[in-house]
Amino acid sequence: MAKNPENKNYKVIAENRRARYDFSIEDDLEVGIILTGSEVKSLRIGQSNIADSYASVDDGELWLTNAYIAPYDRAMFGHEERRKRKLLVSRRELSKLWNATKREGMTLVPLVMYFNDRGLVKLKIAIAKGKKVHDKRESDAKRDWGRQKQRLLRHGE
Repeated sequence: MAKNPENKNYKVIAENRRARYDFSIEDDLEVGIILTGSEVKSLRIGQSNIADSYASVDDGELWLTNAYIAPYDRAMFGHEERRKRKLLVSRRELSKLWNATKREGMTLVPLVMYFNDRGLVKLKIAIAKGKKVHDKRESDAKRDWGRQKQRLLRHGE
């Protein structure tokens, strides 16, 4: 995740915590997103969810689908909560993403939405492959063993 604690403008808006559990992440990429004014105002309040969303390449453009941004009640012209939003990437990155999604089982998953150091909304998406049930169990076992190791090292037993 992109963290920059010394920067006062950096702020995480929404995080997809389940993505790392459900998918094995192969590569990640920071992209821009086209938003309306009421959407940005709502994001500043922190009312959004990207847990059920995904990205896809359609007609040579990258789109974020099913991301929820709550309506801003004081906006004169509101917005649709779950509309498709266009993501901004270079042509080289777009072709890389398109080739990755053509492979078997690969998908584009949003990991975190945040305000960067300049105050712009950015989205970190990942090229990921879905995990099977036994892979998830293996991840749980590794995480549990790591916790046990930390406890043993802490207590000196």
